[in-house]
Formats: sequence, C-alpha cells, structure tokens
Amino acid sequence: MRILVTGGAGFLGSHLCDRLLAEGHDVIAMDNLITGSTDNIAHLASNRRFQFIHHDVTNYIYLKGPLDAILHFASPASPIDYLELPIQTLKVGSLGTHNALGLALAKGTRFLLASTSEVYGDPMVHPQQETYWGNVNPIGPRGVYDEAKRFAEAMTMAYHRSHGVDTRIVRIFNTYGPRMRLSDGRVVPNFVGQALRQEPLTVYGEGKQTRSFCYASDLVDGIYRLLLSDENEPVNIGNPAELTIHDFAQVINELTGNPAGIRFEPLPVDDPKQRQPDITKARRILGWEPKVDLRTGMTQTVEWFRNQLAVKD
Repeated sequence: MRILVTGGAGFLGSHLCDRLLAEGHDVIAMDNLITGSTDNIAHLASNRRFQFIHHDVTNYIYLKGPLDAILHFASPASPIDYLELPIQTLKVGSLGTHNALGLALAKGTRFLLASTSEVYGDPMVHPQQETYWGNVNPIGPRGVYDEAKRFAEAMTMAYHRSHGVDTRIVRIFNTYGPRMRLSDGRVVPNFVGQALRQEPLTVYGEGKQTRSFCYASDLVDGIYRLLLSDENEPVNIGNPAELTIHDFAQVINELTGNPAGIRFEPLPVDDPKQRQPDITKARRILGWEPKVDLRTGMTQTVEWFRNQLAVKD
C-alpha cells in the first residue's frame, strides 16, 4: 500500500512509519515539526519507499498519485504542548481532521484516526470501555485536547456515515518508549529525566491516581491490526496493567538507581484520577493484547533517555 502518516515525525508517528515500511508499504510522513522532529525519521532518509513532506495539515492537503490509507496522527499530545499551543491543538483536531478526511474521500482511501483515552476525561466508569461517553470539562485547560479529539471522532464518523469513507478510530492510552522528548511534560520523560539527573521525582497530589502504560511497539502492533480490520468504530489500544503514579515513581527510581526519592506537589486541574483501558474489544476483533511488561519496556526507555542526555552533555 501507499500510506500517508500525518504527524509522521512525532513519537508515535515515527514508530508507525517504521512498522509500515517493515511490512513492505510505501510511506509518506507529513509533519509541520511544531512538536515532531526530523531526528525521529533521520534513519529513514535513504529508504526509497519513504518520503517526508513538511506541511501543516490545518492547510489544504494535496498529494499526487493514488493513496491506499491515511493515518491521522498530527496533533500536540502532551500537556505541556497543548497548554502552550491550545489554538493549534484545536485547529489540528478540527481543520486538520477535516482536510485529512477530505483527502481520504477524494482518493477513495481508508482513514485511521489517532484518538485518545482523554476522550473519557476524568472517568466515572472504570475500566473504560468504548461505549463510555466520558466526563470531560470542555472549558478547563485540558479541554482543548480532549474536545479536539472528541470533535475529530465525530467528524470521522460523519464522513463514514455521510460519504462512505472507510474509517478506523484508535483510542490510545498512555504510551511510552524511545523518541519521547525529555521536555514533553508527560510522566515517563518527567520521571526518567529527573531520575537520571538524580533529582527527586515530582509526584502530584498523593500519587494515588492511576495510569496504565503501553510500550510503543505493542501500541503500533495494535494500530496496524486495526488498520487491516473491518472495524469502523472506536477501539481502545493500551495496556490494562494499572498502577498508581506513586508506585510507578518507585519503579523508575529502582531501575535508575536514583537515591533522591520523591517530592509531592499539588494536583493539576482536571487531572484524571483513574485511567485503565478495557481491551476486550481489541482482544476479540484484533486478536491483540500487549506483550511487553513495564520493567522490560522501561529498561529500554531509560537506556534511550540516558543516551540522549549523554549526547546533550
């Protein structure tokens, strides 16, 4: 297939490009590099089946030739990014999704939307199933990301119902692995960066809030299976192994040998108290479940961050 990946120079987008190329497809990565980096795809530059286009998908998208699939991953995805870029985040979720869907309609191609567990907000249902509508504060500081993705899902289903576009929606839960930015504000790079500098890990509240962490290769495998499936409605992809942030901080300190411990700060506004995917649907229709356990994945991730810090030093 010839496949377009918007946000292809980002953390997840670049791993997706790797997998698609490994499966024998031709890949076009499109990115405006606001939060992505060409460093993530530099190793693909000599691959004749790979092309990079520097473009902002909130502007009209034009591509020559046939296209078999579009994977729409363009968006700021960390709290620091979408709090600093609130309007851009809303625009890529609305205008960017509209433009990408318009291209899918014009080319008669399959479309896969990267949505998020953030559509569930601070959930009142646990674990979260795809049938849950969520508990989102639309005017809170996190609302720009949550509502951008909720709108993108609505737009995707509208194109499916009104225009017959062959759509997929993946709801991505917390994911980690190499190529995350140290400064991106998510808990994994925050903790690992602090631990490698032998600083206390910053835990918000009492650290009783829970998350479920999925390694990048597992997530990409689930996304690829979804792309090839016949499922048009949302599917959760994530690791259901839930743990508290306090326990996660202890794991990071142990893996890095950080003696500095933990320090506590006030809980941010609208920070979800629980986050755990129900992956019954993914198991049933995709035959998918995660394979990489937390300690194995985090050991590889810590080593990657250690190398990044060594290069900076």
